[in-house]
Amino acid sequence: MIRVFLLDDHEVVRRGVAALLEAEDDIEVIGEAGTAESAIARIPALKPDVAVLDVRLPDGNGVDVCREVRSRMPELACLMLTSFADDEALFDAVMAGAAGYVLKQIHGSDLVGAVRTVASGQSLLDPQTTATMLQRLREQADKRDPLAALSEQERHILELIGEGLTNRQIGERLYLAEKTVKNYVSNLLSKLNMQRRTQAAALAARLKVNRGE
Repeated sequence: MIRVFLLDDHEVVRRGVAALLEAEDDIEVIGEAGTAESAIARIPALKPDVAVLDVRLPDGNGVDVCREVRSRMPELACLMLTSFADDEALFDAVMAGAAGYVLKQIHGSDLVGAVRTVASGQSLLDPQTTATMLQRLREQADKRDPLAALSEQERHILELIGEGLTNRQIGERLYLAEKTVKNYVSNLLSKLNMQRRTQAAALAARLKVNRGE
């Protein structure tokens, strides 16, 4: 028996989804809530297998509820239910640990199938969605590391720029021709979206401070 909890601020929607799920022999709706606060309080106490969570709520959103309850119940499968096809909400839901994301326009039989799918430990994200998520994660990682686009040699040269060395001095330090160093500097400025060497020097100094050097 799959134990399901429903969260939606519209009572009519909750009743409709509950009736749909209760008609199945292997699904039991064990609790409902109309607010994020109520859901966060009730879900850990009732210990459902699946939580069907509305994304938009009067006192918060289902993504936050998903994140909060899964921090206490990692085994809980959260199925996000929303009226809107929103890439941002989808990304947030996946990052919060949601197992699936469906629109309220979904056919009843498909919603039942979705509940069974996430209850079995599978994900309801199609390959295209997964690819989009991975791209977003890579972009976020790049933003966290401003030097992600630089090669090891370019990072080293950036550090030397931060120390105030000229291209000629950097070349002597690294046994490179001055023209080669100049090309490296041009490339790293381009990758960092900078126009001037002083900007690179300021970045290098800031990173050095952040590292506690």
